[in-house]
Amino acid sequence: MTLATPRRSAPLFTAAELRGLSALGVDAVVGLTDLVEQMHLTIARRPRPIGPAPAGRTGGITGFVYRTVRGTTRVVGKGLDAALARLAAGSGADESGPAAREALRAAINGIWGDHLAQSGNALAIPMRLRAGGRALDLDPAALRERLPEAGPRLLVLVHGLGMNDLQWCRNGHDHGQALARDAGYSPVYLHYNSGRHVSENGREFASLLEPLVAGWPVAVQELVIVGHSMGGLVARSACHAAAQAGLRWPARLRALVCLGTPHHGATLERGGHLVDTALGISPYAAPFARLGRVRSAGITDLRYGNLQDADWQGRERHHQRRDDRQPTPPPAEAPLYLVAATRSASLAGARSRWLGDGLVPLASALGEHRNPALALQVPQAQRLVLTEAGHFDLLDRPEVYAQLRTWLG
Repeated sequence: MTLATPRRSAPLFTAAELRGLSALGVDAVVGLTDLVEQMHLTIARRPRPIGPAPAGRTGGITGFVYRTVRGTTRVVGKGLDAALARLAAGSGADESGPAAREALRAAINGIWGDHLAQSGNALAIPMRLRAGGRALDLDPAALRERLPEAGPRLLVLVHGLGMNDLQWCRNGHDHGQALARDAGYSPVYLHYNSGRHVSENGREFASLLEPLVAGWPVAVQELVIVGHSMGGLVARSACHAAAQAGLRWPARLRALVCLGTPHHGATLERGGHLVDTALGISPYAAPFARLGRVRSAGITDLRYGNLQDADWQGRERHHQRRDDRQPTPPPAEAPLYLVAATRSASLAGARSRWLGDGLVPLASALGEHRNPALALQVPQAQRLVLTEAGHFDLLDRPEVYAQLRTWLG
């Protein structure tokens, strides 16, 4: 009788990612210490209930304690970082891994991705085009070897906030793989740090599409981009950046499809901004507003649907109090198709338009805006609205896929 050798399960995190988690933990402890010290200072000085919080830090023995906590945390963090750096140097790179690890890393990037990128944290996701969960080398010879069955209909799918390219598969359905099977498309998936500004991701996405289209194993006759949620904003931003840079791939663009995309913002981010503002009124609650402000630049871009650098540059990103974006029309080269959802059983009444899919209001997903310069003006034939559906149902609802087949042939 032969006993089967048990398979070793892959670790949840690589050594490099553990190093990144350690650094993120140190940043969190230092930030929390700052918050507690600010609360201590406010209580000690007893300011009025309404007004600005006192500035500065605590002094004397109290200040010494807080400085010691911060200093000790940083020293311990440096020791851990050095140990994990040696461990990471001795282990091979593991670009893809268990689905749980990919999902957790994507969620962390969605919440703190801009901080991870700016601090050089190993958890920050570098933007890549992937197939089968593995990065593509965009050299023409490498693409031919990796994708020998590539066809002339190129499909690029762009995931949403806090997600990754593997999560296009929901309940056994993947729009990309289904379109490959039924319509002859060759799907490629964008994998990116969704915590960065949408315009930064859009510009980098545009630059990646140029060598992808130019080096594709066969001549690209049709390029289609499908974006879910924030992915639609990144795709629209990429089209804008490509037009400004004079790139060549937009000439191959046949369609841009946005599924549940907050073209004019998401309710939850606006609600978060209102909470921050309310907490900031009182000096006793102001430290807690700092917790809310650690959310990423990608999330704050969802307040109004920022697409361009000009929509956020020149001010602190939490200070955008009104919709003063630059108009960004749909791409001129191809039609824009919009899919929206509402949890309501019908489209009648204003409530269903406010409710939307639970994350994105119906009007925002349909590109409607009271300012004609910002409204997308998408014809009715290029729009689909699902009732009794949530935000993530758009990834696998049969009605959505049937409409994609109709629009994309």
